[in-house]
Amino acid sequence: MNIASTITALTSLLGDRLSMTKSDLALHGHSESHFAPMPPDAVAYATSTEEVSQIVKICAAHNCPIIPWGTGTSLEGHSIAPRGGITIDLSRMDKILAVNTADMDVQVQPGVTREALNTHLRDTGLFFPVDPGANASLGGMTATRASGTTSVRYGTMADNVMGLTVVLASGEIIHTGTRARKSSAGYDLTALMVGSEGTLGIITEVTLKLQGQPQAISSAICAFETIEGAVNAVIETIQMGIQVARIELVDNDAALAVNAYSGASFADAPHLLLEFHGTDASVAEDAATFGEIAAEHGSQGFEWSAKLEDRNRLWKMRHEAYYAMLASRKGALAIVTDVCVPISRLAEALLETKADIAASGIPGPIVGHVGDGNFHSALLIDPDNPEEREIANALAARMAKRAVALGGTITGEHGVGMGKRSYMEAEHGSAWSVMGAIKTALDPQNIMNPDKLVPPRN
Repeated sequence: MNIASTITALTSLLGDRLSMTKSDLALHGHSESHFAPMPPDAVAYATSTEEVSQIVKICAAHNCPIIPWGTGTSLEGHSIAPRGGITIDLSRMDKILAVNTADMDVQVQPGVTREALNTHLRDTGLFFPVDPGANASLGGMTATRASGTTSVRYGTMADNVMGLTVVLASGEIIHTGTRARKSSAGYDLTALMVGSEGTLGIITEVTLKLQGQPQAISSAICAFETIEGAVNAVIETIQMGIQVARIELVDNDAALAVNAYSGASFADAPHLLLEFHGTDASVAEDAATFGEIAAEHGSQGFEWSAKLEDRNRLWKMRHEAYYAMLASRKGALAIVTDVCVPISRLAEALLETKADIAASGIPGPIVGHVGDGNFHSALLIDPDNPEEREIANALAARMAKRAVALGGTITGEHGVGMGKRSYMEAEHGSAWSVMGAIKTALDPQNIMNPDKLVPPRN
């Protein structure tokens, strides 16, 4: 890599939109993850697909690593720069290009955040449903195949991305997918790029499906005697076809952390947090039916409300749960897990995990998108205690191994990045090397977000 020549050429192209200030380098070498900072050599602020292509061509000519950046909310080190190089910050590519209300789709640049998109859509009767909690960029959500609290009803990014514009490692610009709702025309390159984490190309435009805003929405909170009872209530709710839009688990440790952080009043017990979408009649019926199911599985009370302020308060607390858990141990660093298993094995996975965490001596509150079998533990360690980090890493590895043994996956939504790469072979076997072969074919120089996702290379 000739970084000096790369920077000279990029300065000529971008002027003061190529930054090497300490603050910019520090920002782009840091993420929400537990990794030590790994800053790039420079940050390029791109404003168009064509400009991204030019930046990539310059980096390719000098064999310089390229790291795409959205909002920096990733949890597995996706956007940090272990080899230095150039971070391409896409936050200024934040235009909503077209809203097609009749077809219920939208075309956006990658820097548009999910909250900005839904604010823009407010008067159209439509909304974009994928909600990972953080106000992430839609390009980043696409690159990590994100999901979240609403995926039990509306699916993940994999289900909601229709087409992409991508700049490949050569600087070539390609377009994948169409605005048609189905196609049988060749390889599904859109699906290949969704979840590729910047290792195959840089996403510069996204076409997304939209949903109609529901007539009525209600939310509910329900405490349970046991986690097993809560999970069994979830399984029966899903099997009965009740149209829950969100169904979230908060274990007793997480509930107490949320109380201290957000001023909530959760009991010292596992809870389910729910939301129902539909008509006034269907929402009331679904809530009542769930209440009956919950009572059969040891619920300690069921409260629901259709008031907007109650819903907003509930989901604000849930979205702040990560910060609440962090705050529950002063000065702690969190190693966050996100395994996903078939819901029939969820109680088993949760109970074994809680026992494992309790035996470790490290706090590990649990929350989860249990409607689709996905749960997180925030393993809270003293950052200055190497022994605790080792214990937490071993815990996370056992969680991943347990999930795979139960027919699940090492990551339900956070992606692989650097943090989960060592678990990939256990889940995929020789298929992981096929991913590496695809990476080699599309990026022979290994400049696109190296040291992430695929098997190690030069």
